[in-house]
Amino acid sequence: MRYALCAAALGAALGVVAPASADPADPAATPEQQNAEQQKADKETELRGVEDTIRASDSQRRDIESEIESIRMDRARLMEALIATTARVQDSERGVVAADQRLTSLNDKAAALSRSLKDRHGAIVEILAAIQRMGANPPPAILVRSGDMAEAVRAATLLSAMSANLKSETERLGHDIEDLSSTRASIAEQREGLAKAVATLSNEKERLAALVDAREQSLSSAEAALGSQQKRAADLANQAATLKDLIARIEAEEAQRKAQEQAARSADEHAAREIEVKAEKARDLQPVLLHPEVAFSTAKGRLPLPVAGAILKAFGSSDGVGGTEHGILVATLPGAVVSAPSDGSVLYSGPYRSYGRLLIIDAGEGYYVLLAGMERTYVSRGEAVLSGEPVGVVGDGSTKMAAAAAVGASRPVLYIELRKDGTAIDPGPWWAKTDIEKAHG
Repeated sequence: MRYALCAAALGAALGVVAPASADPADPAATPEQQNAEQQKADKETELRGVEDTIRASDSQRRDIESEIESIRMDRARLMEALIATTARVQDSERGVVAADQRLTSLNDKAAALSRSLKDRHGAIVEILAAIQRMGANPPPAILVRSGDMAEAVRAATLLSAMSANLKSETERLGHDIEDLSSTRASIAEQREGLAKAVATLSNEKERLAALVDAREQSLSSAEAALGSQQKRAADLANQAATLKDLIARIEAEEAQRKAQEQAARSADEHAAREIEVKAEKARDLQPVLLHPEVAFSTAKGRLPLPVAGAILKAFGSSDGVGGTEHGILVATLPGAVVSAPSDGSVLYSGPYRSYGRLLIIDAGEGYYVLLAGMERTYVSRGEAVLSGEPVGVVGDGSTKMAAAAAVGASRPVLYIELRKDGTAIDPGPWWAKTDIEKAHG
């Protein structure tokens, strides 16, 4: 706007150049006067060319500013798409985690059944061998010889007991075989579901990456063009000012010219003030798209958990080195998307000690949200963020911050801390109930 006012004022000023006091071709003029008038005429011609260029540059700049304003309006719709896509990605990540847990449980059950069948294999073989031996050497018939009576009774008793055991063992064996077959079918079904969930997650992440890139690049070309145009306008304004000063020095002795210049400056200042007032009114009418004012204290119990995963350590638990945790540790999938849990402005975004990339969000009312352990962040200091907006991604778990290494985490870990007036507070009551239930599995 400063350059636009400068160009507008210059345009007005340049439009009131006084007529020459003498004609360069006037034979009555002295050579010095003719030379001065010719120099003034040349500079005025050059100045009019600069003035035309300034007006064209100002028109181009207004077009670019209009384009940027349109892009900013589009960014509001893009932000809605970002937040919705982030929610879908995190839902998909939770689905993958749940399917993986179910698959692990089913695999454990199948392994237990296989071990049980293997352990009973020897007993079943012994029973079958005993039956085969009895078939080859049957007990003596009763009453054939009186001395065989006791032997026959013992054989019958043994056969009865073995038959009962064999029947029970056969029934258990059949049940376990059916259970194992059903479990393996469930494993196949869960694997298929897990594959679909992973495919869905991959598609959603590709869409999210495209939206994030679009958000980061939407204004870059237009702002670069505007910056170039503003620099050009400043250079032209300086050139025009130099020419104007030269013409003013040439006409310094012309009182009428001075009076006209003063009148022109007054008119320019008045026009500039009017333009500035209109600009201020236009700015006041523009909607605030990325700076919502939402009281953080009213969001208690409704904040979305920034990442999909399982809580490893809660607030206040032992940190393993004689102290207590000031935040919570959430184990998640490699490359999981991290979203802002609340509206706010970014105070810090970058590497910090052993925490990986750290993000600090000022949520207002003295509340601050700290997110650490990310491999990449999408936002920078001073930028406003909305609740649910993607702000970064975790890594693959190969690089661990100290807190994650202390608990022996095998998956990537996000550290989340909530502070009020500089003191760490328990974030548990702030999270949405559904997210906490999923995080506790």
